[in-house]
Amino acid sequence: MARPYAKDTSIPYVPTDNVDLYPSEDGKPMAASDYHLRLLIWTLQALEAHFAQNPEVYISGDIMMYYSEGDPRKSISPDVLVCFGINPKLRLTYKTWEEGKAPDFVMEFSSKSTYDKDLGEKKDVYASLGIQNYFLYDAEGLYLPSPMMGFTLVDSKYVAVPADEQGSFRASVLDLDFHIRDGEIAIYDPVAGEWLQTRAERTEIAEARTEIAEARAENAEAELAKALAEIERLRAK
Repeated sequence: MARPYAKDTSIPYVPTDNVDLYPSEDGKPMAASDYHLRLLIWTLQALEAHFAQNPEVYISGDIMMYYSEGDPRKSISPDVLVCFGINPKLRLTYKTWEEGKAPDFVMEFSSKSTYDKDLGEKKDVYASLGIQNYFLYDAEGLYLPSPMMGFTLVDSKYVAVPADEQGSFRASVLDLDFHIRDGEIAIYDPVAGEWLQTRAERTEIAEARTEIAEARAENAEAELAKALAEIERLRAK
């Protein structure tokens, strides 16, 4: 006699594709607002431009990071991450066991809906992963104790980075200083003695300088021609 079919005896499907097991999206928005998104993109592009000559620096933002092989629930998505010593190739996800390490620097852009986790749960996870620097930025200046905050890992625990006399916070692993400048995030390179810029900003400034130089050259030529004409006039007399 045939055995009756029973739904509860079916064998459950176990996904084997890593893309399915470790999805590249968590369904959450990339940023809390257009303002947050603009500042986040600027930060990523400024860091990319700064480290462009280093072939072993990976910079990303809002990428799903998995930190326990076989357990996709152990995941987190930093707004900004910087990792030294790995290939800067494009990735769908960041798996610590495949990369051989966690990032060296992470940053969160805190908002009304995230600041409590940024200061609590996420901070604990990043410390447990051995991420040397953890920074937070409150673009609206409403939710964190300070619009800019930094932490460095000491004996597996985060210790607050004090602001210097200029109000900047040193990210030791990046050798860069994070500021609030004109009300927005800014990053300073103390070695080069200059503020970080995106490639687009560098191009815009270079073009502006070229235009100024050309205008000055044209003005100088005009003044020279005027002077020569005056000399010829005086000789004619």
